[in-house]
Amino acid sequence: MKYQWKLDRHLTLFEKYFKLDEYSISHELFNGGFSPIFTREIFERGVVVAVLPYDPLLQKVVLIEQFRAGAIEDADGPWLIECVAGVIEPGETEAEVAVRESEEEAGCPISRLEPITRYYVSPGGTTEHCSLFCGIVDSKGMGGIHGLPEENEDIRVFVADTTEAYRWVAEGKIKSSATVIALLWLQLNETRLRSL
Repeated sequence: MKYQWKLDRHLTLFEKYFKLDEYSISHELFNGGFSPIFTREIFERGVVVAVLPYDPLLQKVVLIEQFRAGAIEDADGPWLIECVAGVIEPGETEAEVAVRESEEEAGCPISRLEPITRYYVSPGGTTEHCSLFCGIVDSKGMGGIHGLPEENEDIRVFVADTTEAYRWVAEGKIKSSATVIALLWLQLNETRLRSL
């Protein structure tokens, strides 16, 4: 069943690199009727694309580590281990972003993309959703410092055994949602990918 909702008012409160909108809405209730009009502030972020580079021959993943301002109060510090990710630009497909970002952030060419999922990052307060891929790569020689200086990127690239990366997820060392989801998916699909 598809439920209905109504927009009463929409205001843009802030717009720069990011955008913050205010919506006054009401929606159909499960027990019937409509809710009173209420207000929500929504962080407008749009579509992000993330890709986990995976080498099926060596059973390794290429991961990155970089400073993340959103994690400045994390007890372990604001440098997070992640998969490659970037924002989709006008005219780009999600697959094109995955390939571009893998080369820009990790110096890692992708030979084939496997779609994983598309999910909302935090739908209670943002429109941001992530299209997540696994990218088949040759990890030999991967590593070093990468990123675009004009985007203030300082990215450490390294290669890890999949068993080690799975352990990092279990131990809570990896805290980025896209990376956790991608590695759990890989753990379930690694045997299939190695047989292709």
